[in-house]
Amino acid sequence: MTDFRQSDRAVPIESVEQLVEQLHRAGKPAARWAIGTEYEKVVVDRATGRAAPFSGRRGIETVLRTLAERFAWEPKEENGRTVALVRGGASITLEPGAQLELSGEQCRTLHCTHDELTTHVRELVSVGGELGLAFLGLGMQPISRPEEIEIVPKQRYAIMAPYMERVGTLGVRMMKQTATVQANIDYADERDAMRKLRVGMGLAPILNAMFANSSLSEGDLNGYMSFRGHIWTDTDAARCGLLPLAFREGASFADYVAWALDVPLYFILRGGTYRTTVTGMPFRRFLAEGAGGERATLDDWNLHLTTLFPEVRLKGYLELRSADSQPPERTLALPALVKGVFYETDCLDAAHDLVKRWTFDETNTLWRQVHREALLARFRGVDVLDLARELYTIAEEGLRRQHALDAGGRDERIYLERMGEQLAMGRSPARVIAEQWRADWDDRRRLERVIAATEFRS
Repeated sequence: MTDFRQSDRAVPIESVEQLVEQLHRAGKPAARWAIGTEYEKVVVDRATGRAAPFSGRRGIETVLRTLAERFAWEPKEENGRTVALVRGGASITLEPGAQLELSGEQCRTLHCTHDELTTHVRELVSVGGELGLAFLGLGMQPISRPEEIEIVPKQRYAIMAPYMERVGTLGVRMMKQTATVQANIDYADERDAMRKLRVGMGLAPILNAMFANSSLSEGDLNGYMSFRGHIWTDTDAARCGLLPLAFREGASFADYVAWALDVPLYFILRGGTYRTTVTGMPFRRFLAEGAGGERATLDDWNLHLTTLFPEVRLKGYLELRSADSQPPERTLALPALVKGVFYETDCLDAAHDLVKRWTFDETNTLWRQVHREALLARFRGVDVLDLARELYTIAEEGLRRQHALDAGGRDERIYLERMGEQLAMGRSPARVIAEQWRADWDDRRRLERVIAATEFRS
């Protein structure tokens, strides 16, 4: 996976073609493809279910510092506060509301991914358990309101929060309350990348329905199956959601770059400090005119790409971003599904056949519909549940063909098994939680059941 990281020297952008060429250079042969997974977890006080703070003796900063002391993670600080950890090719970072994210190593197989996640959870739980914290695979904080959640003291978050309040009504909720699991995949060339972008955008409603897991927030059911998904519909229309360009025949890297150029900047980074002289300025204008005595560099562009939040994001690899965070037994289901579908040509073709006749408007309407209804939604006279089952079958076949075995001789289909059981029942994780919540009027008991069903344990 090619990550466009910050360089040691400022490389000026001479032309738009330079930005397109960077995407071309990131392509690689299938023999070198890997799967990357990013797992976010909401962290709560076990006794109350409320969001764990960043600061304090029982806060997330204490968790990070203790992980560094015990397990050879290298701490990363900002203004004297520990805000991230690095070990080898993996990192632990924090979302604005102190949702804790593991960005794993690039793995050739999901067995490697499983081993890494198992180690991470064991380390995390050993520290968090001592502090009375629980790490939950939920798409939303279950109890705390945004104003009750401490924001992580990072420069970029202090800039993003007020900007989001100006451009949408739900951006601060996104920052502080939501959590996702994300699968990252490689591409061979422009044609392969844009095909995967098209299929990923088309599948976004189905994936959101399959992985809907945010029916509970602020201490009660919220009327959605994926409230996290709904939140993205009114966060920042310029940089979020489905992209019409992906649905156009013959779409190219140049089209994605053109879209990104027209998205307003949050900031640029100079000497370790985020500067806001460009805030709200489309990158295209910054490239043409400069701002505050600064000219656009390749690092500025690569930083800008990380502040775009479409359902499928392109930046040297493809990120599929439609799933809510999942409970432990289903955490690897998303990368398993994605690997089976996107890394087997016939399976990618079959998935494309599922969505190729859907227009942007139709897909966008369905995407919004599944936020409320998940697998019970209907589209063109077909149940989304049936589409999800078909996609699951395609993924199973892809993983069967790839035949990557663990030490016990099992292939990667084992990571789809719990998803298969769920689809057999016809219910998303969110609907199961909603049904259990309605079945008991005792708030304490209801919360305990949610924690028990979604908590990561060693």
